[in-house]
Amino acid sequence: MQSAGLIVILGATATGKTSLAIALAKHLNAPILSADSRQVYRHFDIGTAKPTLDERQDVPHYLIDIAEPETTLTLADYQDQAQNLISKFHAEGVTPILVGGSGLYIKAIASGLKIPRVSPQPDLRSQLQELGQNYCYQVLHQVDPVGAVKIHANDQVRTWRSLEVFYVTGQPLSAQQGQQPPDYPIVQIGLDCDDLDAYRKLVSDRTEQMLEDGWLDEIHNLQDRYGVDLPLLKTLGYGEMSDYLANKTDLETAKLLTVTHTCQFAKRQRTWFRGSGNGDLPIHWLRSGSNWKEAIKLL
Repeated sequence: MQSAGLIVILGATATGKTSLAIALAKHLNAPILSADSRQVYRHFDIGTAKPTLDERQDVPHYLIDIAEPETTLTLADYQDQAQNLISKFHAEGVTPILVGGSGLYIKAIASGLKIPRVSPQPDLRSQLQELGQNYCYQVLHQVDPVGAVKIHANDQVRTWRSLEVFYVTGQPLSAQQGQQPPDYPIVQIGLDCDDLDAYRKLVSDRTEQMLEDGWLDEIHNLQDRYGVDLPLLKTLGYGEMSDYLANKTDLETAKLLTVTHTCQFAKRQRTWFRGSGNGDLPIHWLRSGSNWKEAIKLL
């Protein structure tokens, strides 16, 4: 990479993105920007596989712990902060490394998604919830037929967001979307594990390690601080372990479900990155566990 640009390291969860990024960052003397939709929230540490404090002392990390768990950090919020940081580093002649598995976060930066600046509308969402998903989806087809065909009938989150944008701006979300790719060079490096049995073992081992590191205590503390109904406590891993703590299941079942659901999530991540969700930029794929010397050949 001849001038300051952006290096992206992406892939499914548990494929070694963090370790590769840190090793590469040390070699290039580069900062790391997180592209993980849960690592932005404070106190959700072990279950989101955040880089450790020691790792963050070795290499500067950004876009981690930037929001409180009871708030909503929108994609537009994330994009603004990430773009500002990238501009700052470019002014210093530095190429940062964007690392994560949240496809939409990465696409927001690498493809320059145009995102309507509409904040969440709690009162409107309460009304939409009372109306029910079936009715809301019918309304969406009336106000934004172009966007509606891209949203599954059961996708409540995207349905609500589309209606939210329409009622706030008076314009369909689909008419406000698009891309404005950045003018700096971008190299995308993907990590993947083709052996699904080996990958499942990676996820299982990581789940066990998280529990050894005190994951259940972390969840206890979060429940005490924010209540058991905090939406983030329903997300991958946290939901399964919360059910165990509530005596709704046993620990072995909670671990099995966590591993199974993580593998299913990883399959969706792979589909996104290898499909149209990635945008037009090529991805240079390496096997899970690849070292920085293999990665640097692609720059």
